Formats: sequence, structure tokens, C-alpha cells
Amino acid sequence: MKKPIHPILFVSSLALLSILAFTAWWFLLRQPPLPDGLIQANGRIEGDHYAVAGKVPGKVAELLAREGEAVDKGKELLRLDDAQVRAKVDQARQAAKALEAQLKAARTALEVARKDLPLAIQSAEANLAHTRAQLATARSNADQATRDAERFRKLAESGTVDRHRYEQTELARQVASNQAQSAQEGGRVAEKQLEQARLGHERLRAKEDEVNALAAQIDQARAALKEAESVLDDLTIHAPAAGIITQRLVNAGEVVAAGAQLFDIVDLDRLYLKVYVPEKDIGKVCLGLSARIYTDAFPNEPLAATVRYIASQAQFTPKEVQTPDERVKLVYAVKLYLDANPQHRATPGLPADAVIRWKEDAPWARPRW
Repeated sequence: MKKPIHPILFVSSLALLSILAFTAWWFLLRQPPLPDGLIQANGRIEGDHYAVAGKVPGKVAELLAREGEAVDKGKELLRLDDAQVRAKVDQARQAAKALEAQLKAARTALEVARKDLPLAIQSAEANLAHTRAQLATARSNADQATRDAERFRKLAESGTVDRHRYEQTELARQVASNQAQSAQEGGRVAEKQLEQARLGHERLRAKEDEVNALAAQIDQARAALKEAESVLDDLTIHAPAAGIITQRLVNAGEVVAAGAQLFDIVDLDRLYLKVYVPEKDIGKVCLGLSARIYTDAFPNEPLAATVRYIASQAQFTPKEVQTPDERVKLVYAVKLYLDANPQHRATPGLPADAVIRWKEDAPWARPRW
């Protein structure tokens, strides 16, 4: 029959085993604490999102990109139906061409009128001078014929010459008088013609105004053409930045409204790790501090990062975030922007750990949870 173990001996044995187990854990399994000057945290990698939307409504004619596809800035993502807009572009282009033809004809007419005006004025002035000379001659002839007729009248009354001779001189006086009146009327007509010719300056100004009006109409037509072409360009949706398409919210054949989101793109060169720092450590963190980010996929290749954002207000610890001290209830959100993302190894949604160095001489170390 076995002798029972004494209770004191049993308790002593258990205590000894506990001490040995704690010693083994302390020296073999326990993670040493982080060096002074480092703060560890964890979270998920996020990125700057670009909501891609169209400026005009329309029907989706062609999809050129899918979820998960890497795109460069400016890549075509989607095309909307453009039949109506192309017709408006053609209409605006033809209207501009028609006005350009009218403007060309108006400018040609203006140049011809500018060259013709001096000649018309010179011709009118010469004609007026000629008619005035004719008027002076006709008046001289009329005066002479009047004197001759008066002299022959007196001679005929005295019987010196026969009456037939007097009648001939009277007829010559009447003809000369009529010629003088005709020459005077011709002079008035020539003066009016000169006035009309000199009004050519006003007509030139009117033609210049017509040319300017057509030029303004052409500018308006060209502006309308540019507007139509701009709307046509807006029917093709381009990537606003390089990145990964995380969401495609439309399908071919759907009608979308102006401003409706079509794609969501994340810039893989502008990623950040959003972590939560306990309230007791947030005073050590400031903008511009260096950090290192560790991922499970590349545990030995940390990514350099920089503190770019610190929340101004504390919040309760999010459920998905691990914390070494369960007594900590309030934390501050901090964003660690990656300095670079080689081969785009980091992607949005990837969990990661981070170490923030708030003392410059502190040696870097991996997170120790």
C-alpha cells in the first residue's frame, strides 16, 4: 500500500514546478520588450480613393476596365454612346465653315470697295468739273445769243435787216438758253453723284461692321464647336490617377446620370496604414516621425513610412484592432503613409503591424505582441 504524499510536500512541489515553468518562459519564450523610443501598433492598409464619375448623362456603350485591373493615369475606362453628340459636333462644324465662307466673301467685297472708292470719287469730281465747264460755256453762249437777238430786234424794227434774220437770232437765243439750263441741271446731277461717291466712306464703314459682325459670329460658332467637342470628349471616362480599380458600379447598356459614380480607384503609390495609439503614448507621436510597417507576406522586408496624420480627438478602441493592454480604452487614430510601395506589394485591406520611432537614437525592432 502506497504511503500518501504529505500536503505540504505536494504544495511545495507545485510551487517549485510553477517557478521552473515561469523561469523557462522568462528566459526561453517571453518576447523582450521594445527598446525605449519605439511604439508599436497595428491596423489595416488603406489608400486614397478616387471616385470616378461622368460629367454628362448617357448610355454605357463600352466598358474598357474591370475590377482588380491596374490602370495608369489617363487610361480609358468607359465610353458612353456618342451618336447624338457627334451629330451636334458635325452641325457646329458646318455652321462655322459656312460663316467662314461668308466672312471671306465680305472681306473680299470690302477690299474691292476700298480700292473702288477713290476711283469713284475722282470720276465724280472730274464729271462735276466737266459739267461746270459746260455750264459756263452754255451760259456764255446764252448771254451772247441774248445780246445778238436784242440787237437784231432793234435793227428789224428800224428796217435795217429783214425780220427773218431777227427770227433766226431769237431762235438761237432760245436754244442757247435751253442749253444753259440743261448744263445747270447736269451740274446739279454731278454734284449729287459726287456726294454719293463720298458716301462710300460710310458704306465702307458699314462693310467693315459687317465683317466684324461675321467675325464675331464665327467666334461664337467656334466656341459652340469647342463646347460640343468638349461634351464629346466627356463621353469617354479616363482614370484620374494611377491605381487599382476596386469597384465597377455599372454595366454595358445601362443609362447613368451626370455625376453618378462609375468606378472606384485606389492609388497604390499613396497608401497608408491606419493605426490606433493608446492615449498614454499619443503625446510621444508627432507629424514627420519615421515608422516601419511589417506584413505577414514579407515579414523581413519592412516598408518605410512617415506619420502624416494624427487625430485631434480620442475614440474607443475599435474591435478589430489588437491592443497589448486591455485596460486602455481610449486611442488616437494615426496614419502612417508609405514612403514607397515597391512592386506594389502593399494593397488596401492588408493587415499590418507598425513600429513608430519617437527617439532618433532608438534601434529599430520588430513589433512584439
